[in-house]
Amino acid sequence: MLSMTSRITVAGLALMVAGAAIQAAPRAGGGAAGEQSRPTYSVAPRPPKGALMLSSGKDLRNWRQRDGQRAAWKVKDGVMTAAGGDIITDLKFTDAFIHVEFREPKEPDPARGNSGVYVQGRYEIQVIDSYGTKIPGKGDCGAIYDQHAPLVNACKPPLEWQSFDIIFRAPRMDDSGKVTGRARMTVLQNGMVIQNNVEVLGPTGSALDDRVGEPGPLLLQYHGSPVEYRNVWLVELPAKGSDTYQGR
Repeated sequence: MLSMTSRITVAGLALMVAGAAIQAAPRAGGGAAGEQSRPTYSVAPRPPKGALMLSSGKDLRNWRQRDGQRAAWKVKDGVMTAAGGDIITDLKFTDAFIHVEFREPKEPDPARGNSGVYVQGRYEIQVIDSYGTKIPGKGDCGAIYDQHAPLVNACKPPLEWQSFDIIFRAPRMDDSGKVTGRARMTVLQNGMVIQNNVEVLGPTGSALDDRVGEPGPLLLQYHGSPVEYRNVWLVELPAKGSDTYQGR
């Protein structure tokens, strides 16, 4: 059961995300007909009290490679640069609020800054340079890879820092281990809602495993591009709220 402080922290997260979305909302008449204004959300939010910092900015003490070996990514000036294989956290989680900041490399890059954020090591949110794409698809930035295209293209150009704020609800299982409710995700990119409580059909390609009833780590993919990451943190969420009201 969460303490009152923890409950306040979770409520604060919701306010923070809502505020970011309002800040990023397009202005009426701000562009040509049918054109969305660029997101304005750019300030990296500070981790709330109780958040688990997954990127120290100095080393990779919280990360390892898929095979358990030491993570091979480079760390400099607070930034982790993808190299030499995927990395996963020692931490495993179920329901969570996750914040990740990333930066695409300068063009031209044959792989288009390809990477991915795998929630529980199983469900990929695509990271790739999709700036300027008019109608994003299931392989563009912010997609639940090959399952759900982002609602809008919220991408910034290469070399600009971007963010994902992910609200993840893990699959629900019965006592026999049968899935009674699939995983769900809401994703904000740069303060704009790009996935709205979507049902994830199952693990995406290159998933760490398919043991969907178990907690899993955060995985950052290396796919041949030197994509950069920073300010990665996570807040574990309760499975449900209280059934009773205690008042003050």
